[in-house]
Amino acid sequence: MNQDEYFSVHAGLTINVEPLPEQFSLPDDQAFLQEIPPLFRVASECSELEHNADKVLQQESKSMNRTLLDYLAAQNNKINLLLAFVLRQQDDPAYRQLTETFGASQLTYVSQQPLETGNQVRLKLFLENPPAAVYCYADVQDCQPVDGDAFQITLHYTRLQEEDRDLLIRAALHIQQKMLRQRALQRSEKQ
Repeated sequence: MNQDEYFSVHAGLTINVEPLPEQFSLPDDQAFLQEIPPLFRVASECSELEHNADKVLQQESKSMNRTLLDYLAAQNNKINLLLAFVLRQQDDPAYRQLTETFGASQLTYVSQQPLETGNQVRLKLFLENPPAAVYCYADVQDCQPVDGDAFQITLHYTRLQEEDRDLLIRAALHIQQKMLRQRALQRSEKQ
């Protein structure tokens, strides 16, 4: 699948955007993997384990005791709360932004500081569902003035683990499902 074929959703994710010097060259794949902070790797692995366990539990839920399922869900929620709290410690207020849209190939956000098209940034994305954080690099695809002295910036991922791309897809799907449920609820309330 071509990266441009991924869809984006309108959602406000907390991100850290660290502009890099113009002469910066991206690390190769091996150096990139070694550079990823351990907490981001742990979060990615935990999210993958949870996703796999969810699939198994959905298949086996009819034959399992409801009390046991509720207990496992409560334990999972506690772990997710703790993981989300620990990941938030990686959020640097000096680089904090909020996305307008995000997907598995790119994101957009509005900033008071313009970025030069083609420049590289180090990027951290903090996901709420699944609770995880993504560490990657991106280049500035576009920077357009909006609303006076603000700029809408589009970043395209240039170094991103496939597992993290899957996380972004799941996060986008979760938000899209949530929006569809809200829309259906609003329609039913109007009737």
